[in-house]
Amino acid sequence: MTVDRSTEILTNEQAPTALVPELEHRPGRWIANWDAENKEQWEVAGRSIAKRNLYWSIFAEFLGFVVWQLWSIVVVQLPVAGFKFDTNQIFWLISIPSLVGATLRIPYTFMVPKFGGRNWTIVSALLLLIPTAGLALCVSNPGTPFGVMLLVAGLAGFGGGNFASSMANITFFYPAREKGWALGLNAAGGNLGAAVAQLVVPIAVTLLAAGTVNLPMAGLIWIPLILVAAFGAWKYMNNLTSAKGDVAGSIAALKEPHLWIMAFLYIGTFGSFIGFSGVFPKLIKDYFPAFSSMHLGAVALSLAFLGPLVGSLARPYGGRMADRMGGARMTVTAFAAMAIITLTMIWTLPLKNFWLFLVLFLFLFTASGFGNGATYRMIPVIFATSSRAARSGASAASTARLASSSLGLISAIGAYGGFVIPQVLNASTTASGSYTPAFYGFVGAYVLMLVVCWACYLRKANRNAMGHI
Repeated sequence: MTVDRSTEILTNEQAPTALVPELEHRPGRWIANWDAENKEQWEVAGRSIAKRNLYWSIFAEFLGFVVWQLWSIVVVQLPVAGFKFDTNQIFWLISIPSLVGATLRIPYTFMVPKFGGRNWTIVSALLLLIPTAGLALCVSNPGTPFGVMLLVAGLAGFGGGNFASSMANITFFYPAREKGWALGLNAAGGNLGAAVAQLVVPIAVTLLAAGTVNLPMAGLIWIPLILVAAFGAWKYMNNLTSAKGDVAGSIAALKEPHLWIMAFLYIGTFGSFIGFSGVFPKLIKDYFPAFSSMHLGAVALSLAFLGPLVGSLARPYGGRMADRMGGARMTVTAFAAMAIITLTMIWTLPLKNFWLFLVLFLFLFTASGFGNGATYRMIPVIFATSSRAARSGASAASTARLASSSLGLISAIGAYGGFVIPQVLNASTTASGSYTPAFYGFVGAYVLMLVVCWACYLRKANRNAMGHI
């Protein structure tokens, strides 16, 4: 066992103050006595350790999002590769990773306290080898049964679960004054994986396959990077003995009405982001078949990556604007924009203008990204000022613990939007032969969410009681 004694060095001016907690480095890259709120420890040793863990966490989570979104782009290439699946089956292949990933986010939240952040990052990264290798095997044979394809697509949900454990891990490393920025970087870096997957996969399965469609490349190209992420976590990340599980906090959070209100709103923001990320390539293919079957069709189809890209980049700015405007006001604005943009997209579809369709969808992704940042910013403020625990006089530490548990649960519930949106589109085209009724349904949902947010957090009576949220 080695001990980092760098924090014992005190100047004469520091002598009268309490000694800085001594970081104790234990075998297995465990660190004891971690106290990010202690400014001396943070500046001397903590910041550099936290940054190193954040960078590798972002990389591992980025690959999780890549794997989570692989099937969204692979399914549009299945007919070319000789697969004979109908529209209903295609939508199930798109949506099942989100269903599994959203569900896994709940247990993944508790893995870091149980096994250690570094240890679980290694395990969760290596788990990504299963869906990537499985995808390569399944799509190499057009005779693969649909049930097997659906099972392997569901395993891509491992990537969606990574978000919850990654965010939980980074929460333990950073002080409250820097937690928001660190979590914003971690989330945005992970979300970018959806964009990169949709950019790289269409090109990789065609250009790297000498003019043919080599779908196994969609999974194989990520395996070396997954191994790098697992090695980097093993070599450079740390476990914290101070990272404790909070099952009781999660149970308490479930009893808070605000958790369910914010989860509903988060389905509209993050759920729209991940749901439309999954279906965007198929919508391009279905609405503009001539465009996507051009000589450079794979490159054209890969333009779908722009949606997740702008949505990811908008997220931290949504949080920053929410700090200035108030999270509720920013969320209402985001929902209003999403409703107007979706209506405009519906009304301009008869023009059959691909570039107009693309631009409008990019605006929709941007609005959802701003909404992501704003709703996530609202949660700790609401639980600190307006939860039942806060109103009953609970300590700041108790309400912070409640907010932390709520963040994990809300992120899990919001991710179910990635399943709901493809399935609503599937039901719409099955019943009417068109996606238009589904899009009108989304407009109605955004208006309802806008009203709920306004009524709960912006209406004068509630605003006076809660303050600036």
